[in-house]
Amino acid sequence: MTTFEELSFLKGREQEALLAAGFSNALDLLEWLPKRYEDRRRFDAFPAQAGGPPVCLRGTVIDTQRKRFGGKGFYEAIIEDIGGGGFSRMTCRWFNMPFMHKMIAAGHEVVLYGKPKESAGRVVIDHPEFEVVREDALDSIHLECIVPIYKNVSGIPQRRLREIMHATLQGVSADALEPLYNVDVSYPRAEAFREVHFPGELSQTDAARRYFAKEEFFLQQLRVVWRRARSQEMTGRVLGKKTTLLKEFYESLPFDLTGAQKRSVKEIVGDLRVARPMNRLLQGDVGSGKTFVAMCAMLLAVDSGAQAALMAPTQILAEQHYLTFAKWLEPLGVRIGLATADRREEIHDAQIVIGTHALLYDKVEFDDLALVVIDEQHKFGVHQRGKLIQRGIMPDVLVMTATPIPRTLTLTIYGDLDVSVLDELPAGRGKIITGVRVRPKVSEMTKFLKEQLEKGRQLYLVYPLVEDSESIKAASAVAEHPKWEKRFKHFEVGLLHGKMPSEEKESVMTRFRDAKTEVLVATTVIEVGVDVPNANVMVIFNAERFGLAQLHQLRGRIGRGEHKSYCVLVTDGKSSDALDKLNILARTLDGFEIAEEDLRLRGPGEILGTQQSGVGGLRFVEFLADTSLIREAREVAEEVLRDDPRLEKNPQLKKWAIEQADVEMS
Repeated sequence: MTTFEELSFLKGREQEALLAAGFSNALDLLEWLPKRYEDRRRFDAFPAQAGGPPVCLRGTVIDTQRKRFGGKGFYEAIIEDIGGGGFSRMTCRWFNMPFMHKMIAAGHEVVLYGKPKESAGRVVIDHPEFEVVREDALDSIHLECIVPIYKNVSGIPQRRLREIMHATLQGVSADALEPLYNVDVSYPRAEAFREVHFPGELSQTDAARRYFAKEEFFLQQLRVVWRRARSQEMTGRVLGKKTTLLKEFYESLPFDLTGAQKRSVKEIVGDLRVARPMNRLLQGDVGSGKTFVAMCAMLLAVDSGAQAALMAPTQILAEQHYLTFAKWLEPLGVRIGLATADRREEIHDAQIVIGTHALLYDKVEFDDLALVVIDEQHKFGVHQRGKLIQRGIMPDVLVMTATPIPRTLTLTIYGDLDVSVLDELPAGRGKIITGVRVRPKVSEMTKFLKEQLEKGRQLYLVYPLVEDSESIKAASAVAEHPKWEKRFKHFEVGLLHGKMPSEEKESVMTRFRDAKTEVLVATTVIEVGVDVPNANVMVIFNAERFGLAQLHQLRGRIGRGEHKSYCVLVTDGKSSDALDKLNILARTLDGFEIAEEDLRLRGPGEILGTQQSGVGGLRFVEFLADTSLIREAREVAEEVLRDDPRLEKNPQLKKWAIEQADVEMS
């Protein structure tokens, strides 16, 4: 691997800056890909009005001044369009940056990039990215071409960083750029690096980034396939031969399970009866009945003489599960325990233990944990899931999610799991009508809500904030709660949010569950696990502040009984994009369709979010919606392991695969 010491053009301080930024060699540096590109073969016209997208401008500085405004010092530069056509001047400002006079001065020719805004009747750009144009031999990579723009590296200006990248590409050998595995022999990796950093056309950057995305997805899929192959080799225990409790449970139900539930139970039974650990995902929309499928699986473990545990992300959800399991299973003689940070209920001899993160610690003892169920699994990190699994001896694992994952992402995230999908809702559910309301009159809304209360129904009023904020213009549950108490004088109005003590939260939920509280003013703490069939109305305020998937999760708290339900999405109407988003909710109740729309609107990176998903480290998340690319990467990974199951032919790749598997299993 080419080290920085071997790159003679690098100065000592530049080497130090690159090392401090985490780059240890030339390949590390070249993998610092551009964040965007500027087509400096032609520039935007100087804008005559504010708004619109960011612009890339070229001009001459004709005047600079240091000024003060509102107690803040700022540096101002007037830029004149070199072409001189149309509106030919632009004002740029840099606040609290007194050193700017040393960097940009009258007479400089500059390239600017920023978003025009209005200030005191003028069009200005605050804190634009900029470069001073200099006449030197390397101007060919700074002007009259497509120019890469990188995320800043401390101590190295943007222009100099571009020169370092260019020189590194010229000085590094093709051998030093070889990947762990070549996923596309028709596209040399050295060529992909050249085209992603210094393309002749923008279309080349798309092809190059897709190549690197395929490399990354190949490694991600190899990890998945390798881990799956390892799990297939493990020897587990056989459960589910005895079905006495399962049959008694079926007979005790006053309703029939859906076809999707029965199909999922059958798939789980098949896994449990094989002498290797089950690794299955149960994916279903809100209200599709995942809990009853989990009960069936856990009864099979109990009937085999072992224990089962269910871990939920919040105390409210864990306690809701505990009440549900106790209601249906204790009459069958099954002992149910609860373990949360604040409560311990009957855990000393429980056959099924339900809890939160408390299940991870020694205060909760297991005699023979054979089945682990993880609810809302995306709320837990890889290590947390692994820690609970390690509390048993090769237990079977069932993970559940009520957040529909777009079909295009399922292979990426859950490629090592068998997947069961609940794609139908139980019978007897009331219809949910969803409506978008722009700044509705409080009096009209109150009248509608009172009509529902007088029919004996209950309401959720959901706010994005716990308390009012100076920086965020949105309503809060704490501030609005007393107003609703005045409007509903003859009804009990409760308040629920995440900052309340656990005992107080449980007390509030119990009163609402028991219909003593008719109106619940809350934050998103009710997003999962709250099951009150009599609650048929939800009003979500500042709905534009929530993502589609979260709104769908919230809406899933109603429509759980036989009554017609109403979800009202209240918005200020200032954003047409936000209205389009909310109207998707009004159009459909299909969680998978909503997930696909959410993917289209927000992109995979926002949907997947953190490391919890297992793909948080991916650099090319924008390609996660490219199903064909993911399948290509999967096929390459499977082909590699078919040809070389132990990766003996590629020791470096084997070392990487083992390290990755151990990280996720630890």
